[in-house]
Amino acid sequence: MRREDLTVLARGLAHRGPDGEGFWVSADERVGLVHRRLAILDTSEAGHQPMLSADRTTTIVYNGEIFNFLELRDELVKRGHTFRGDSDTEVVLAAWREWREDMLPRFNGMWALAIHDSTTGELFLARDRFGIKPLLYTTGDRRMAFASEQRALLQVVTERHLDAPVVERLLFDPFAVEGSSRTIHKEVHRLPAGHSALWRNGRLSVRRWWRTTDHLVEPPRTARAQADRFHELFTDSIRLRMRSDVTIGTCLSGGFDSSAIVCEMKEVARQEGQRRREAGDWRHAFIASFPGRAHDETPQALEAARHAGVTPHVIDLSQTEDPSMIDCILRDLDDIYISLPAAPWQIYRRLRERGTLVSLDGHGADELMGGYRQGGEGVGFAVRNALARAAGASKAASHRLDDAKLAWLSARGLSFLRRSSIRAPRALEIPAELDALPAEWGMFNRRLYRMFHSTVLPTILRNFDRLSMAHGVEVRMPFMDWRLVCYVMSLPDAAKIDPIGSKAIARHAMQGRMPESIRVSQRKVGFNSPMPEWLNGSLGQWMSALLAKPHPQFDDMVDRGALLRRVNSLNGNRAWNWERASRLWPYANLRWLLDQ
Repeated sequence: MRREDLTVLARGLAHRGPDGEGFWVSADERVGLVHRRLAILDTSEAGHQPMLSADRTTTIVYNGEIFNFLELRDELVKRGHTFRGDSDTEVVLAAWREWREDMLPRFNGMWALAIHDSTTGELFLARDRFGIKPLLYTTGDRRMAFASEQRALLQVVTERHLDAPVVERLLFDPFAVEGSSRTIHKEVHRLPAGHSALWRNGRLSVRRWWRTTDHLVEPPRTARAQADRFHELFTDSIRLRMRSDVTIGTCLSGGFDSSAIVCEMKEVARQEGQRRREAGDWRHAFIASFPGRAHDETPQALEAARHAGVTPHVIDLSQTEDPSMIDCILRDLDDIYISLPAAPWQIYRRLRERGTLVSLDGHGADELMGGYRQGGEGVGFAVRNALARAAGASKAASHRLDDAKLAWLSARGLSFLRRSSIRAPRALEIPAELDALPAEWGMFNRRLYRMFHSTVLPTILRNFDRLSMAHGVEVRMPFMDWRLVCYVMSLPDAAKIDPIGSKAIARHAMQGRMPESIRVSQRKVGFNSPMPEWLNGSLGQWMSALLAKPHPQFDDMVDRGALLRRVNSLNGNRAWNWERASRLWPYANLRWLLDQ
């Protein structure tokens, strides 16, 4: 172990943990752990990491939250464990000593953790069920290093090589990689969601500990009972996620998902006999405003804020194409995407500035319950535009849904991948793609399962983790409580889309509990930056200047000349739209990354 590597990793992750830094090195100096702390539960020194067990044989570093830590703590106390502080980290450490790997299914939360056992020399790694929290690693020469972000990890890698098939797949479909174990660098690997790993004697073994289809349930038979059960699970999910020793709030768009959360937070807070830690300082709603633009939902968000009795913080994001900000956002995103996610980056920065360190957000609801409906397509296919929401790109991402459409684009000179011609780059191996789904499931449930586990949602989770943690803000996702996920996935198609529209089960459950106009509205806009407008202005010129610079790796994969001519033409004619922006932006994103 190189001690300087620990310092480099700590420096590279400082933005994720502004509240403290800790180092631990084993007695034989073969293992070192470093942690940057974002203090949410037990902000005292008792929650400091790396944390050692009382007998000093077990050491943990951990990112995330175990929301049911109080219930687990009570159980562990009955089993003879004692605690010196009030953090969930200490509960995880005790749970490991009590149950070892069997602790993972007991956890309700989001986590990436590493536990070292000095008696065996083994290092155990694990990631939460759905991959809300990231865990990346590199191995070689019987050494291993791991981190929460690849930009930090790359600082301790001696050589960097692009994984060309991964990059080509990303340029074809930026939602087709995050569910796999591969990244754009050959040296960096991702521990997939729901997986654990054991480093022993210089070798890493990886196994899958969670598969959602193994945990489906028998739902109630009547629609009313189904809605009641949904509300019960949703409320309890929010109750657990309101546990905090710091100020919490929500990013409120004015759509159904975030409005349902903030309205239910009000109900949780007013209930009598609250357990410890629920419903502290929570009345803060942060609203992204785009005055004068079609996708502005400020009026709806303000209505939801009034209903919930929270303080609205309206942030005007209509003038944020400042080129000086582009480097900051792309550096924090640290990957390839189909838009510049300036809006969420700015919102989370504002949360940190106002002292709100935790946000309960609506991620996962669209992929869980089908948040999209296309004109006359109905259920046959309501989810097709899910990629468009994630991209903030209207119908753009539908061009990546199948190989035939890529061939159509390529034949017309719209693909710039040198080696792809009219064939799609080979798909990567994604664990959830191999899951055996219930025979009775129709196409709708099958597509939702894939979007949730393999394609759209993993990419969204990656983005929002990086964009929020760039400012030291933790995002919690009530719709992704594992109990709620398993329950909703067990419901038939008709419980998710009916005459009321998409997300039917949730809309029925929230009747009378939120503004009716929002509950029944089918209006759907993403948390988007106005990319066409920005590209028709200064962002387009920034893109041209970037692509004008040669780069051997980029030029080996991409017909840069054709790409630059196309971008210059769109700039000159001010002809950017969502489709063109989402198709071409990933190339600029890649070109920028290669300079880092």
